[in-house]
Amino acid sequence: MDGPAQSQIPAALRPLLRQFLAWVAARPRRYGETMEAWRSSCPRDPVWEDALTEGLVALRPDPATGMAGAHVELTEAGEAALTAA
Repeated sequence: MDGPAQSQIPAALRPLLRQFLAWVAARPRRYGETMEAWRSSCPRDPVWEDALTEGLVALRPDPATGMAGAHVELTEAGEAALTAA
């Protein structure tokens, strides 16, 4: 039987990922705001992509405002990761 899936996020990125999760948890965030604050072209700093890939955050669409207004929320896995940190 296989054990729990191992995270693909390098240990060096973990502190920044925790900071991102805490930022999302602090108050309601929109996709546009999140991209403005956390987008990076640095391949060593893919916090947004890592959080999505790991299932730590999710987008909830807002039909009235389109993608920029979509809500960014912690998933149960994201809440658990933040609590464990």
